[in-house]
Amino acid sequence: MSDTAEQSAGQAADEGRPEQVTAADVPEQLTEEERLLRRRARRISAYHKAERTLARLGLLAPLRERLALLDGADALHDLDEPADLYGNGVVAALEEKVAGLLGKEAAAFFPTGTMAQQVALRCWAGRTGNPTVALHALAHPEVHERNAFREVSGLRPVRVTSEPRQPTADEIRGFEEPFGALMLELPLRDAGYVLPTWQELTEVVAAARERDAVVHFDGARLWETTVHFDRPLHEIADLADSVYVSFYKSLDAFGGAALAGPRAFVEEAKTWRHRYGGAVFQQFPTVLSALAGLERELPRLPEYVTHARVVAAALREGFAEAGLPWAQVAPEVPYTCDFQVWLPYGVDELSEAAIRQSEETRTALFINPWDEKGPGLSMTEVYVRAAALQWTAADAKAAAVDFVARLREVTG
Repeated sequence: MSDTAEQSAGQAADEGRPEQVTAADVPEQLTEEERLLRRRARRISAYHKAERTLARLGLLAPLRERLALLDGADALHDLDEPADLYGNGVVAALEEKVAGLLGKEAAAFFPTGTMAQQVALRCWAGRTGNPTVALHALAHPEVHERNAFREVSGLRPVRVTSEPRQPTADEIRGFEEPFGALMLELPLRDAGYVLPTWQELTEVVAAARERDAVVHFDGARLWETTVHFDRPLHEIADLADSVYVSFYKSLDAFGGAALAGPRAFVEEAKTWRHRYGGAVFQQFPTVLSALAGLERELPRLPEYVTHARVVAAALREGFAEAGLPWAQVAPEVPYTCDFQVWLPYGVDELSEAAIRQSEETRTALFINPWDEKGPGLSMTEVYVRAAALQWTAADAKAAAVDFVARLREVTG
């Protein structure tokens, strides 16, 4: 069982107050689920106590720290106005701000991206008369949403490609059946946060238009793409008929998402938002945190992306200096501030080495779970945020060398 299972099991655990657990504390009679929960608690405890890490993640922060995100909220919105009711007030203010950033006529706030994208593509299906959605086999709805398009919204997803890259214009033009909408995930997370070139993206969009299909961007992390495309957000979003963005993945908000597009389309989406249960009574804490993310984190994302490339190169150099027979940082040059590290070891060995490094050196290099990708092959994701800006290339390289030393201790 991989650390993906550990992550799922840990959803029921208390992340805010993890206990210190050492390998010696784990009795042999534990079930697999109990063993994974113990390891997860130990990993998070070591992360919290670390003095250095590449990212301080809100999803692993205690409640008190998360609430502090709203300190200074009076600079973000008028806190003397009435609280929002089912989408007005501060929610409408956030929607207007997002529409402006993305250069769209209007935007609608949603509690989740899963809901936002189902609603978007359902609306487009009604307009095109075709419920078929062309997407990548590694797209988030196909991998992580339990067939929600098909089971909940009556949509019919078809896979353009399963290759670990973005679809090509030729694949769109040559696809063997009609589709009403093309959904592009930018960046494509499960392929390694990959992006096409600007020319490739414009060609793919043009190919979809040639087939009379609308284009929807799954832009959960679209905020991070401006460095790679060397264009402002509104110019990137202008290629699509509709765009979904997340507020917590890049901007560290409490949660929430937005769907942006033509005004009539967004008004219909708000109707379906109500039908799907997304017209929540009061959402001001989440909305204020989203405004905080747009104000404080969005301007810093280009710096994180640039530094992610420094960190990725340093990790490669550290693995090589430590004499690993094989290691892969993917992409070799990150497109965003997130990337993957692949190593030829099992999940248990890599997890133990990462935890020991955090516990013993107070440097948490790999804070995310490891996931089994094949016999003796595992992958983890690396996030580069504000905390990483304190790391030099030499720091990252030294941490990689130290990690390999601990890995060898674990594997004997």
